Amino acid sequence: MAEKIPPFVVVVPARFGSTRLPGKPLLKIGGESMIRRVAARAGQAGAAQVVVATDDERVAREMKGCGDILVCMTSPDHASGSDRIAETARHFGWPEDTVVVNLQGDEPFAPAAGIRAVVATLAGDDAPMATLATPIEHAEELFDPNIVKVVRGGNGRALYFTRAPAPWARDAFARDRQVLPPGVPFLRHIGIYAYRAGFLSRLAALPRTALEQAESLEQLRALEHGYPISVRQTPEPFPPGIDTREDLERAERWLAGQGV
Repeated sequence: MAEKIPPFVVVVPARFGSTRLPGKPLLKIGGESMIRRVAARAGQAGAAQVVVATDDERVAREMKGCGDILVCMTSPDHASGSDRIAETARHFGWPEDTVVVNLQGDEPFAPAAGIRAVVATLAGDDAPMATLATPIEHAEELFDPNIVKVVRGGNGRALYFTRAPAPWARDAFARDRQVLPPGVPFLRHIGIYAYRAGFLSRLAALPRTALEQAESLEQLRALEHGYPISVRQTPEPFPPGIDTREDLERAERWLAGQGV
């Protein structure tokens, strides 16, 4: 039986000036722009409202004719997607208890079940923020700094997020770093968050932290300021997000194999 979840909105932050992959929202995968694919996934999950939050008119133009999907023009100076979404929440005047999903603009194959799962995770925990993860199965993923890892405690809450290999299997990696040792919970973080609009506003008002800036991971701001993050394993596979040209090529191959 499917979990009952509260109504929710999805905001897709879309910054045009990506340092690793410039113009990323408008890059085509299978003939369709990445940002259109992400927004469509949000709609399929049953969101009450889907908003693309961007700082660039080119992205806004790309979304014209996309049904009920809205566009919110935001400041180009935001440090993170959560900051951009906080401005969006203020723009629409969402009540503090509105469940807001941050679906990052580089997750064009996010399954609807995963989007709903992050909402269920927030609703089922008193942590003010929730996210998803999926097992890492290959050593090359663990050692790739473009793939974010999360270390989770026994209570299902995040202990840390990092671009470094974590947890470090000391004895096993002293022998061989080409194969992952069994029994170690290696998890890839998936770029999706759920929070209520009131907490989102408080989070955006907090000063950026040293770890957030060092790792370039916005979720560390919440942890460093003492706010827990609930982490659930995704019910369906999330193909990796797209950060580099190699990721884009891999996405094209994946799409061709799926026939989607």
